[in-house]
Amino acid sequence: MSAPALVAAVGWTLVHFVWQGALLGCVVAVLLTALRNARPETRYAVACLGLLLCLAWPAVDLALLLKAGGSVADGTPVPGGAGAGTAGPNTAGLLPWLGQNLGWIVALWASCAGALSLRMVVGLLWIGRAARLESQDPVWQARLARLAERCGLDREVRLRVVDGLASPITAGWWRAVVLVPASLVAGMPPHLLEALLAHELGHVRRHDYLVNLLQNVIETLLFYHPAVWWLSRRIRAEREQIADDFAARHLGEPRRLALALSELEKLQFSSHHLAQAANGGDLMARIRRLLRPDVQALNWKAAIPVLGLAVVCAASAHAPTSRVTASASTPTHSKSARQQAIVDFNSCRKPEYPKEDLAAGHQGTVTLGFMLDERGGVLDAFVRKSSGYPGLDEAARSALALCSFHPARENGVPVRTMVPVQYVWTLE
Repeated sequence: MSAPALVAAVGWTLVHFVWQGALLGCVVAVLLTALRNARPETRYAVACLGLLLCLAWPAVDLALLLKAGGSVADGTPVPGGAGAGTAGPNTAGLLPWLGQNLGWIVALWASCAGALSLRMVVGLLWIGRAARLESQDPVWQARLARLAERCGLDREVRLRVVDGLASPITAGWWRAVVLVPASLVAGMPPHLLEALLAHELGHVRRHDYLVNLLQNVIETLLFYHPAVWWLSRRIRAEREQIADDFAARHLGEPRRLALALSELEKLQFSSHHLAQAANGGDLMARIRRLLRPDVQALNWKAAIPVLGLAVVCAASAHAPTSRVTASASTPTHSKSARQQAIVDFNSCRKPEYPKEDLAAGHQGTVTLGFMLDERGGVLDAFVRKSSGYPGLDEAARSALALCSFHPARENGVPVRTMVPVQYVWTLE
C-alpha cells in the first residue's frame, strides 16, 4: 500500500473517532448513572468495556480502510476538496479541509503519541529501577507476606522503601512489588500502614496493573478525545473503591482503612499513573463511603457532561461512516438541512494505470467533478484540476464515473448536486 493511502486511512480513522468516542462516552455515562448504586465491580466492568470499545472501534475502521485502500492499487481516492480550474459550486467545508490536511493531522497525532509513549516508557523504567535498587525492610516484608497469605495471595509480593514518594504504589504483574514511602514507614502508625498495604494487595489480587497499563496505551493513542480521559478516570475511581472493599473485608475494620486514608490525605499526592496507588480517586469520598455507605441520589448536574457529549455526537452525525465521502455543494447562504452525497469506491471499476504513464513514472493527484441527478446517477464527469498528465486524468475519470453514489438530500428530499473527488496516482 502506498504512503498516501496509509496516511489517508489513519487520518480518517482519527477524524471518525471524534464522533465515535462521543457516542461511546454518552452511552457509558447513561449506564453509569443508572448503575450509581450498584457494586463498584459492575460500574468498573462497564467503564472498562467502554474504554475497550474506544480502542476496538477505530481499530476495525482502520482495518477496513486499509483493506479498501489496498483493493485500489496504484491510486488512492480521497474526499474531494476545492481545486482550481473548472468553475463549479462552492465546495468549502470541514470535510474537504480535513481531506486536504490529513497529512498534517496524522503528523501532529504521531508526534504527540510519540511524546506520551516516551513518558510511559520513562515511567516503566523508573518503576523497574525502584523495584531493583531501593532498600528493603525485612520487618515490613514479613508483615506484608503474612497479610498476603491472609488475603489469599499464593505468590510473593515484594516490598521496597522509597524516599520522596507520597503514597504506596503497586507495580508488576507476576512479580508484584509494593513501593512504600519512607515517610510512612517512619511516621504512620503500623496498624494504619498495614491497612494501606491491604489496599495495595487488592490491586495485586485483581491484576490491576495490567489493566492500568492498557489504559495508558489507549490514552496514548487516543489522547485527543476527552471521553477517553473521562472513562479512564472513572475506571481508576471504581478500581480504588474495589480495592477499599477488598482491604476492609480482609481487615474486618473499615474504620481502620478510613483512618489510614485520612492520614494519607495530608501528604502530597503521587503523580505516577503507571502504577496503582492508594491515593487514587477522591480520598474524602472514599473515606465517607467506608464510614457511612449510603444510597446515592440522582445528581442532575451529572447530566451536563452527558448532554455536552450528546451535542458533540449530534454535530458529528453527518460525518461520513464509509470509506470515502464526497462533499456536496452547499451555498453559504442556505439554511436548509443538507445531507451530503456519498460515493462508494468499492462499487467502482479499478482504475488502470496507463502504460505510457507507468513507464514514464508519472504520479499526481487529479480532482474530478461529478454532476449527480436526484437518484445519484452520474450526469457528467469532468476534470476540475489536472494531475498534469492527461492519461492519468482520463483513466481516473472514466473509471470513477462508474461508481455508485447515494444522492444528496435537502430536508430529506433528493436533489441534484456536484461532487468533487480527488484521486491520487502513486507508484508502489
